[in-house]
Amino acid sequence: MPRLDPRHYEPARVPHQVRRYAGTPDTLAVGRPGKVGLLELAFERIGGRTELTGHYQKSPLQIMRPLYFDPARPDLAVTLLMSTGGGILQADRLRTDIRCGADTAVHLTTQAATKVYRMEHDYATQLVNLEAGPGAYVEYLPEPVIPFVDSRFYQRTVLTADAGATVLAGETVLAGRLARGERNAYRVFASDLEVRRPGGELVALDTVRLEPADGGVAGRAVLGGHDVMSSLYVLSPLAPAARIADVLHEALAERGLLYGVSVLPQDSGAWLRLLDSDTRACAAALRAAWEAVRRLLIGAPAPDLRKT
Repeated sequence: MPRLDPRHYEPARVPHQVRRYAGTPDTLAVGRPGKVGLLELAFERIGGRTELTGHYQKSPLQIMRPLYFDPARPDLAVTLLMSTGGGILQADRLRTDIRCGADTAVHLTTQAATKVYRMEHDYATQLVNLEAGPGAYVEYLPEPVIPFVDSRFYQRTVLTADAGATVLAGETVLAGRLARGERNAYRVFASDLEVRRPGGELVALDTVRLEPADGGVAGRAVLGGHDVMSSLYVLSPLAPAARIADVLHEALAERGLLYGVSVLPQDSGAWLRLLDSDTRACAAALRAAWEAVRRLLIGAPAPDLRKT
């Protein structure tokens, strides 16, 4: 369908916790110029490295050209996902589609944290569809999402991975602008992460619903009084799922953080979730987990990604 058809950029289903804030802004409404951001990327293996072979972008979403600076994996296309705006505003609708072909090697990250600004009308959504073909090695490790006071945000991430592909995907959300003392002042943060096979079969679903005003988010089974929640999902046939889980556990065991590790359904991999109130400690722990899994799966350390 046409890219600017609402059925393309609007989520097929918005959780009721977010949908109840639907409305018409007194500024720019949904669909107006600058309110719909689209990014489409296609990667293929050509010769000895991965190349960007398809690219469409509509502001505010964009990229710079892929970089190749991982000394252990010179074939790895490191790509920064960027926004020309300062963050996500009310009535924004963002969609990113990334297709990584057979035997590609791709690292995807964001230029900076995703700031979700205060909203008086409506809500904002972000869709990410990531496909990994046979033999592909893909890392999707964006910077944290920071929901500001009164924001309403829903993101849906769909990882469609061939059984022969390896995908590492991370997600981190902060309680707010912690340096300003702002904690859990947003209206709602909702996230769905789906793992699927190319035929559409659902392998795993991770659902997060944080509503500070409706019962709070500080108790058990939510944030437990912490300010940072991070997750890492590892899908891979390159090592047994139990071994991946053990490596994740070993990477975090001595760090003093609250965390849990579990094998994913169908022994497709493993995942971890960690909680703490120290942003640097969480970032370091997530990097340690990434580093450990990388060494296990491809025998290479994590590269130094300097974004400043």
